[in-house]
Amino acid sequence: MEDAMHLYASPMACSLASHITILEAGLPVTVHYIDNRTKVTDEGEDYWSISPNGYVPALRLASGEVLNEGPSVLQFLADQKPEAKLAPAWGTTERYQLIDALNYLSTEVHKRIFSTLLTAKAPEDAKARAKSLLAPTLDAIARRLGDRDHLVGDHFSVADAYLVVLLNWCRHVGTDLRQWPTIAAYHKRQLARPAVAAAVAQETAEYQRRAA
Repeated sequence: MEDAMHLYASPMACSLASHITILEAGLPVTVHYIDNRTKVTDEGEDYWSISPNGYVPALRLASGEVLNEGPSVLQFLADQKPEAKLAPAWGTTERYQLIDALNYLSTEVHKRIFSTLLTAKAPEDAKARAKSLLAPTLDAIARRLGDRDHLVGDHFSVADAYLVVLLNWCRHVGTDLRQWPTIAAYHKRQLARPAVAAAVAQETAEYQRRAA
């Protein structure tokens, strides 16, 4: 039987957070990889016809409707399996704290810093500016974490899945997380989770296959 949902992703990109969430929740979702240069899926579909944004992730629902932004995709996936506790219930203060964290990660960290640093054609002055923001941003994340095991609440959530991806990228831009012991310990713990480890292993293999 065809899976009800389809995730469109790029190996080791921000869509990895959605892949982690799928495995954490045990959801029947098919993952399709796209070529970011041609915007064509591995099955030959024109990705622009799936997502008008042209970037990942996108989640096609059983209804045929498509979610096109990471925070909405993550929350939708989490809400399909409430017992996995990947997102607090709607209407609770904790849910709005989750939204707060996702907005912060997507705008202040992902968009403002890594979108520039990981874009080969970005001007050097823009990259220098983005790099100058990374250390103080990691300081802020360390303060948010404090001595807690998770970014929001008492359970691994989709905010943790997203933060894991962003922290993975730090080494690609020459930033050693050991300068932030709280973050380094947090990152190590999350990477040891079976679902996180499985998603990272699958996408690393796919990334290396494409680079060969």
